[in-house]
Amino acid sequence: MANLFEAAGLEKSAPRPLADRLRPKSLPEVAGQDHIVGPDGTLTRMLKTGRIPSLVLWGPPGSGKTTIARLLAGETNLAFEQLSAIFSGVAELRKAFDRAKAHREQGKGTLLFIDEIHRFNRSQQDSFLPHMEDGTITLVGATTENPSFELNAALLSRATVLTLNRLDDATLETLLKRSETEVSRQLPLDDGAREALKGMADGDGRAILNLAEDVFAGVAPGSKPLDREALVKLVQRRAPLYDKSREGHYNLISALHKAVRGSDPDAALYYLCRMLDGGEDRLFIARRLVRMAIEDIGLADPQALVIANAAKDAYDFLGSPEGELALSEATIYMATAPKSNANYVAYKAAMRSAKDLGSVSPPKTILNAPTKLMEDEGYGSDYLYDHDQPEAFSGQNYFPDAFKKRPKFYDPPERGFEREVRKRLDYWAKLRSERNAK
Repeated sequence: MANLFEAAGLEKSAPRPLADRLRPKSLPEVAGQDHIVGPDGTLTRMLKTGRIPSLVLWGPPGSGKTTIARLLAGETNLAFEQLSAIFSGVAELRKAFDRAKAHREQGKGTLLFIDEIHRFNRSQQDSFLPHMEDGTITLVGATTENPSFELNAALLSRATVLTLNRLDDATLETLLKRSETEVSRQLPLDDGAREALKGMADGDGRAILNLAEDVFAGVAPGSKPLDREALVKLVQRRAPLYDKSREGHYNLISALHKAVRGSDPDAALYYLCRMLDGGEDRLFIARRLVRMAIEDIGLADPQALVIANAAKDAYDFLGSPEGELALSEATIYMATAPKSNANYVAYKAAMRSAKDLGSVSPPKTILNAPTKLMEDEGYGSDYLYDHDQPEAFSGQNYFPDAFKKRPKFYDPPERGFEREVRKRLDYWAKLRSERNAK
């Protein structure tokens, strides 16, 4: 039912933000998501079949999730219900389900759109399941967070996840041109400032239109175009899109780790600075550097672990911002160090073997015999003290008798310090073979 404001005809004449005025009127108008709403897009194909499953729209802010959900309601014969998980609770959900049941009794389904669906807790998410299963609702949830982390597995198994892209510069340029057509005026920006404006938007379509509106409002028609510096004074730079507890956190630490593993110090420094600029816990970064030293460098450069721990101690001692240079130094060291995961692989293989064979006893030869009974049982018999043997190496078997063949867990590569370790192991293997052959 229309309110008095709408009934009086005042709504159309009320001021509306540029982003609202430019909201797409049909799915093909949604910019930057052709893989979903283009001629061969996933959603386009679904609509052609006449059946829309429950959906989760996952994408960054300003990528078009809410717009697609609203337009989808117009493309179907479903009643449309919209809730925001930020402002709704159990009571609002119950009312929405009741309305959906009433629609169903009249032979009509309901498209229930939940914005920010990841804000609902687990039990609230579970409340959707019976209504999705019996067809009372077609759920369309929008989220900026990775559904794998934030949504129940049961809910995800009943929905199709559509991933929306961050808007690229070409798409942002399209939106700027639409804004110029709507306002009937060119943005008063030189080429450098126009590029800077797109950078400030950070892939967010709503943000680029809001920023454009600020520029239109702040610069009189006919004025000299703004350069980059003047633009920065006119509009505030947006904070980086980075949430320490959400997916941005996992994406950037993963990128940092892989850049170090891939021996690319420039890329590693870039991701390190992205995290520092976003407010990441410096000691979390330090702990991850220690992990890299162990997992990806290992004995190829034993000094890496020393450097990583020293960086952590230096940050503890100096704090910010000076201590961040220690983290940068450690990052460069890790990225330029020789790489080896031989320790990691050996540990995993030995752990599998330990679990598979259970509690088998070591060979009696290498066990102590503190009692006469144990001595009579052969404990410690024929043990060779390595320091008394030629080259301080006995070549005895130290594995349990249950091992039919001597396993090889640790296989150092021909890189860094492990090249020397490998020479030792090869030499000892040769001595072991010669002495056991006698």
